[in-house]
Formats: sequence, C-alpha cells, structure tokens
Amino acid sequence: MRRGLTVLACLCTVVGAQYFAISKWGIRHESIDLFDAARQRPVSVDVAVRRDYEWKADAGYWKLPVAIISNGNTVKNTEYSFLANVFAARGYMVVSIQQDNPGDPPLVTKVGQPYVGRLDVYKKGEANILFAIDQLKKRDPNANYDQLTLVGHSNGGDTAMYFAKQHPDLTAKVVTLDNLRVPFVLNDRMKILSFRSDDPHFQTDPGVLPTPAQAKADGIDIVHTKYQHTWMSDRGPENAKEAIQSALDAFLGDSTVSDLRPVDTSNLIGFNKGMPLP
Repeated sequence: MRRGLTVLACLCTVVGAQYFAISKWGIRHESIDLFDAARQRPVSVDVAVRRDYEWKADAGYWKLPVAIISNGNTVKNTEYSFLANVFAARGYMVVSIQQDNPGDPPLVTKVGQPYVGRLDVYKKGEANILFAIDQLKKRDPNANYDQLTLVGHSNGGDTAMYFAKQHPDLTAKVVTLDNLRVPFVLNDRMKILSFRSDDPHFQTDPGVLPTPAQAKADGIDIVHTKYQHTWMSDRGPENAKEAIQSALDAFLGDSTVSDLRPVDTSNLIGFNKGMPLP
C-alpha cells in the first residue's frame, strides 16, 4: 500500500509540474470587469486560455471548448488557478466568475426551503453565467458556448449543478468540489465528476448525492478524499491540489485535443466506485 501511495504521489507531482510549466509559459490570464446594466450588478471574470489554441481558434481552425468556474463563498474567483490550468492546458477557454460581491446578503440556511434557503443565490449565479457568456460571445466568438463544462467549489459547485439542471441543453460536463446543497443532475448524457471532502464541519445535505445505483446508471464519478472542504482551492496544500489535478485530467481523458498525455490513474483512483484519493 505504501508503495502504491508513493507511486500516486509521484504521478501527481509530474502532473502538477506539467501544469505549472504550461501555466507559466503558455497560458494567458486576463481579468475583465463586466457590468450587467439590467441588474445593476458588476460581474468580474478571469479568463485563462492556452495561447497556441487561442491562435488556432482565432485562425478559424476550431472552436475553444468553454469551462465556467464558480467560486465558493468568501473565496475569490482567481483562487482556482490549479483547476483553470488543467482545463486551459487541454485547450479550454476557462472563465472564472466572481459569483458574490461585497454587499451581497450573507448565505443563510433555512431547513425545509428549497436548497436550504439559497434558491435566490443560485438564480443569481445562473444569471451571472448567462450574462458572462453573452458578453464573451461578442468578444471571443471562436468558442463553443453551446456545450459548457460547469465547475464549482462548495456554494459554487451548487451553482454549477443548479445551472446544469436549468440548462441541460447547454451543459456537457459538471465538475464539483464538495457541493453540499443542490441534488445532482441525473442525466446519462451529462458527464459528472464530484470530489468529496472528509470534513466534519461541512456535511452534505440528505438527497444531494446520487445513490450508488443512480451513479452507476448515469456514469456519475464520485471521488472521496481525505481533504478538508477549504483545501479545494488554491489555498489547499500542494499534495491535495496535485491529486485533484491528476484525477480531473484522467476524467477529461481524450475528450479534448491537448498535446499532453494524460497520466493513467485508472489503477489508483476508482471513478464511479466511491474509492478514495489518499
């Protein structure tokens, strides 16, 4: 077992080093301050894209797939670079949206109400995503906004899952990191990956996770970890981030056109079987 963990650690380190190198030299980040006049609301986004694929898209050779990242409560949209680098390295245009602004009401928990009293928060996040997409279409038309990958941590993961429920026609994949409130979409045409924490301070509401039978039927991948809830951002330790990167890389597989060779973690991480990351 110790040897197996050592091998996994080495593989995760290799993947992390690859993404660090690409992020330093090949990925362009740009912060854009948008304003939704209809809602009188600022919407800040951070766009990450691999330069060579951006050039190919601008030349009309193909359209960039799009990944939307929604931040967790009190975490900045720029604090998910370890995720953005994986998607950007694989050819995605990554749009990290700042879902909460100063002055927004605090999150509340009201048992018995839809999504424990946070429905308005998820509707706000849905509107932010739709607005950002609409604005980016004008600015970056050479991207595929019709088959989105929704990504989110904690409350941002619930926002991603809520958006997928409301817009299954626009959603190809969902990746959540410890979303706790919104039940999973059950749709065998939508690829879903979820990382779960082992944190007594953050408990998943009943009915959010699919049953093992539902997960198997719809191909939903649940990865249990030993990590704290708050580690699933750039604030987490390097070993946690590298293991999540490795699992995400394996999940994305050959669905994009990256020059990187995905690390084979099939014998180390049990997708769709609830097996843990160390």
